[in-house]
Amino acid sequence: MPEPSRRCFALVPAAGVGERAQAGGPKQYAPLGARSVVAHTLAALVAVRTLEAVLVVLAPEDREFERHASAFEGPRAWVARCGGATRADSVANGLVELQRRGATETDWVLVHDAARCLLRPAWVEALMAACLDDDVGGLLALPLADTLKQAAPGEGGPRVAATVPRADKWLAQTPQMFRLGLLRRALAAAGPQVSDESSAVEALGLAPRLVPGDAENLKLTWPADFALAARLLETRR
Repeated sequence: MPEPSRRCFALVPAAGVGERAQAGGPKQYAPLGARSVVAHTLAALVAVRTLEAVLVVLAPEDREFERHASAFEGPRAWVARCGGATRADSVANGLVELQRRGATETDWVLVHDAARCLLRPAWVEALMAACLDDDVGGLLALPLADTLKQAAPGEGGPRVAATVPRADKWLAQTPQMFRLGLLRRALAAAGPQVSDESSAVEALGLAPRLVPGDAENLKLTWPADFALAARLLETRR
């Protein structure tokens, strides 16, 4: 049998509207310092020279991307306007596009949130080093440090219903790295509402590898996240 491929591609689903961020439009195009959110994200991925290419999946009607990510260009910078109604749809469509451009079922795909714009190339390289010889693949994640509460409706708003043991609990991040064929099958079986790629792979009875990430690899979701990300960028300068 031929050796499995060690080629790696990045896939960035960026077809969402980011309503929770209240950014006045898609949050990936919100300004953060001198660049847009998505421009920071793509700059970090392109800096990983061992990636064959970086594919951004946009909504079919998107006409803003090039204005907000003008530096994303060259033979390793790929754009496809084939996004779907959900993240899972966009990723699945992106996998088809990668195959159309020459990727094979045994190539690795690293799916990364456009809104995780503080990504560092070293974190991507650590994930790749940990997963290239793994039978399943894996994801960046952080062991849960805070006490976890389960909520229930109550007088005046949510109230604590229970304290959930945090032992062996991890916070999932991205990138999440799986072979293209496995991920395509997993997403097709899981359906469009699956929340991340690892969940889809887990539903097949497989156990993705947890690779320690970094607390700075946060996802911009709420308005306050933008202020925090701006402060973190300032410390990097």
